[in-house]
Amino acid sequence: MIHKLKKYTVLVIFIFGLGTAAKAAGNLPYVDQKLIHFGFLLGMNTMDFHVTNRDSARVSVLEPGFTVGIISDLRINRYLNLRFTPTLHFGERELSYPFKRGNDSVNISSIPICLPIYLKFSAERTGNYRPYLILGGGISYDLATNSNTDNPVTLKPLDFYTEFGVGCDIYFSFFKLAPELKYSIGFNNVLVPGEQRVGLNPTNKRFSDAITKLTSRMLTLTFNFE
Repeated sequence: MIHKLKKYTVLVIFIFGLGTAAKAAGNLPYVDQKLIHFGFLLGMNTMDFHVTNRDSARVSVLEPGFTVGIISDLRINRYLNLRFTPTLHFGERELSYPFKRGNDSVNISSIPICLPIYLKFSAERTGNYRPYLILGGGISYDLATNSNTDNPVTLKPLDFYTEFGVGCDIYFSFFKLAPELKYSIGFNNVLVPGEQRVGLNPTNKRFSDAITKLTSRMLTLTFNFE
């Protein structure tokens, strides 16, 4: 009887020790050891342009937009992950022109679907927090562009971009939440020149003619649920 009591005592101490160790490690102590995991993201964005122009056109208003996407994550090692996050953004930008006949502005709506691949560099976990850096890039296609319309400024749909940012994994009992801030820089000149737009009336053509190049910029704040 005494022998059995000793065995049960040792088992209880062992189980208690495991529970204490798991609690000391924080929530979800083994979640980062998964080879592959998935999630989703929600957030907001601010779209911008880098403007090369003939007539001092500029982005005057930065409007907040909405962002939604899906997360796929592949663990490479303890500190490095490869991520693919197809994302849809909704936003707009306002271009202002100092024309002699008075200041004018043009609103440009965009709905780019982005297909980026990132490398995620994570620091050592401390309790329920783990900061990280993220770097990558990809391709985007703007679903809102239509070069056949009479819009004053029309964008090419296809663009390539690089993106970098910071974030922090916060571990809860059943999931990870990661606030993440990223900045993207487009490579392509996405402006459709006025001379390429057949039938565009002169009043609207001047808005395109005042610009020689538009390259995309975007600041994104997302909340990743994994």
